[in-house]
Amino acid sequence: MNQPSLPSLMGVFAHPDDESLLAGGVLAQHHAAGARTCVVTATWTPTTHRAPELADALAVLGGGSPRLLGYADARNPASAPDGTVRLVDAPLDEAVGRLVAHIREFRPDIVVGHDALGQLTGHPDHRRAHQITLLAVEAAALPHLYPDAGNPWQPAALYAATHPESGVGPLGPLLQSVGKSLLAVPDAYATTTVDVSPWAAVKMRAILAHRSEVARERPLPGLLARLPEPERDEIIGTEHFTRLTPGPAPGDPHRVVA
Repeated sequence: MNQPSLPSLMGVFAHPDDESLLAGGVLAQHHAAGARTCVVTATWTPTTHRAPELADALAVLGGGSPRLLGYADARNPASAPDGTVRLVDAPLDEAVGRLVAHIREFRPDIVVGHDALGQLTGHPDHRRAHQITLLAVEAAALPHLYPDAGNPWQPAALYAATHPESGVGPLGPLLQSVGKSLLAVPDAYATTTVDVSPWAAVKMRAILAHRSEVARERPLPGLLARLPEPERDEIIGTEHFTRLTPGPAPGDPHRVVA
């Protein structure tokens, strides 16, 4: 039986491994259905050890070659050995322009990124990537903004990967066991829940491709790698999103409506 056609999908995430952990299932799902997919990663540079790990993960997910914005991780100087500025310190206009160029070049139907909380742990890079993605998705459609970044393109929808309070499940105790915080959103904030259990094995292979994170004790890839398979699959088998659609809203054009 043929897979139903699915829209093209661009993931925009702060670090290598965020794409696999937060949206690996939907990336694999869209690729399996023949859709174009890609991932833009804001931090870590091509000369670092995490770049080939990211390439291996994207090969598993069908996400093409890495697209790196080239900034440094806020908490890891090794992410940019040439002294590149941290993502959180980069000029906002510059960072938005770099992402606009990728959006206009790839022309995705859907963009998926971080939520406003910065996921469960509130990492500052996640929050900054959320801000940049919001601005870039809107700016990409406006011809007078970043005119040198390619022809305008308006994605049909923007989604933020998130964790509703009722959906944290066993992931909560797992993160708390290594002293990490839990910043889940109210359930009403999550508009879309996707069962990605058919792609759980692919998603886990992509997570394991981030070998340096698997080898460490506190990062989530390492925590998941040490779990029994049933517990691990329960955690990675569902992905939650909030739809933040850009462009004009449907409805009465003469009234402000919810």
